[in-house]
Amino acid sequence: MSLTPPLTSVRSALGALGLAAAALLLGAPATSAATAADETVTVDPTARLAADGTVTLSGTYRCTGASGPVFVSSALSRRNPITRYGIGGTRAVCDGAVHTWANTGTPADALEPGAAHVQATVMELTTQGGLPLMPRFHAVAEQDVSLTRA
Repeated sequence: MSLTPPLTSVRSALGALGLAAAALLLGAPATSAATAADETVTVDPTARLAADGTVTLSGTYRCTGASGPVFVSSALSRRNPITRYGIGGTRAVCDGAVHTWANTGTPADALEPGAAHVQATVMELTTQGGLPLMPRFHAVAEQDVSLTRA
């Protein structure tokens, strides 16, 4: 009698384990991009492009009810909306007041002045359902901008 399980039993066990992991993740509280009416983020219509290729994006935000660290993140895209360049991140304060944010970063590809698109997100890192550092979105905005030389 062999003490090693048949290969089909091992595969079945691994498949069941995979399904259980997927069910656990799908059963975790969903993170939604839906925001409360009093939580907002805006993007200024002009983004700055420095001579060295550094991009600065800015705007305002307002959020409430955070228990974990909160950040305003931003991304810029050009002609090909599939390619997005992450442009920094700013620590946010969720006290219900309107605050300004400005993120700076240097994309991997050289950019030229012109039309661009920005997505800004106010996101909190929380523990939900026993999983550490799950994102909770407070506000999301998209804005067409003009990328101009600083």
